[in-house]
Amino acid sequence: MQYLYLCAMCLGMMIIFIYQEKAKNYIAAVMLKGMASAVFVALGILGSKMSRDQNFAKYVVIGLILGCVADVLLNLRFVFEKKGKIVFLVGILVFLSGHVMYLLALIPKCANLTVCLIAGAVLTVLTLIWIFRQITAAAAFKIFGVFYIGAIMMMTCVAIGILVGDPSLHNVLFAVGAVSFLISDIVLILNTFGSESKFSLRVVNLSLYYVGQLLIALSLQLI
Repeated sequence: MQYLYLCAMCLGMMIIFIYQEKAKNYIAAVMLKGMASAVFVALGILGSKMSRDQNFAKYVVIGLILGCVADVLLNLRFVFEKKGKIVFLVGILVFLSGHVMYLLALIPKCANLTVCLIAGAVLTVLTLIWIFRQITAAAAFKIFGVFYIGAIMMMTCVAIGILVGDPSLHNVLFAVGAVSFLISDIVLILNTFGSESKFSLRVVNLSLYYVGQLLIALSLQLI
């Protein structure tokens, strides 16, 4: 039951944070976003104590912590507008590190790793071709985007590959969480660098993101 309370707390703070951001109360928004993200970190730490695979849990918890740090950095770009681009890129770099941690957790569990990585590489290329046709962004952002989308696509493909080989509840939660995270990031990129930024897409982006992180954190108590 405590896990449900934590999930509800996280999503509740997310909703308040979104509307604070819409109202341009950026400092309050950063604080609320950091608190919401700290909840999925706490959920992951609690779940890791129940995990039978401590190596897997270690990498996932580190990934959750990096996600929390990146969340704060991404929103600090609104607080420090003059350094917004640099702060955003650092946030993306921290998120990228988090995806690498998730991938390191998953790799030892994947029986068909080569197939999953090839599928991830092909889907990365196709996704990036489509994304770059939809957005206008500086070269630095596009370079970061290649590595970022590549990392999360690889992670998602490996998670799905593990689920296909072993359809357990743990693997379902992680794979669904990874897919939610991936879609969330694609929506974020389109909404940030597309022709028009929409509040509705911001809501979709953040909702999928927090659901994804919560599912990944919850999966730890089932392994």
